[in-house]
Parts: sequence; structure tokens; C-alpha cells
Amino acid sequence: MTDFNASINDKNMEHAETIALKAVHFILANDETQHDFITATGILPSDLESMVKEPEFLGGVLDFLLANDEKLIEFCIGCKIDPEEPARVRRLFPGVSYEY
Repeated sequence: MTDFNASINDKNMEHAETIALKAVHFILANDETQHDFITATGILPSDLESMVKEPEFLGGVLDFLLANDEKLIEFCIGCKIDPEEPARVRRLFPGVSYEY
């Protein structure tokens, strides 16, 4: 039974990482959104390669989108995902605030 639960958790985390990586792509693909992200976080695009593997960073990327309804909806429409999905998967990353 433990192996089954571990498999489910691994799949959930893979799904969460996929959503977060799509969010990174979404942010970098739009100059205005990229600028807003850099302004809000101080993280430069050149730093992303090393940070994109960090769960805390991926959680922060989702936090950035969750803080802006307009960008969140735009992201969800573009990725064809439920607008509640980013908040659901955010809970799997460290540093979650549970305010979403």
C-alpha cells in the first residue's frame, strides 16, 4: 500500500512541477509579465536556469500568478487548465500560505 501511495504522490508532484514550469514559460514569454515578475521578485531571467529545479522557486512562481487574477486566467486559458488548478498544485510546494 505504501508503494501505491508513493506512486500517487510522485504523479501529483510531477503534475505540480509541470504546471509550475508552464507558468515559468508563460511569464518569460510576455515582456510585460516578465518585467512584473522581475520587479516583484528581483530574480533575473539569467538566474532562472539554476532556480527552476528548486521546489521553493516553483512555488513562488505559482504565488506570483495567483496574486494576479488577470494573469492567472490568461495563463489557465493558454494552458487549457482549470483556473483552480494552480492553487491546488501550489499546496504541494514548500512555503504554501493556504490563502488561495
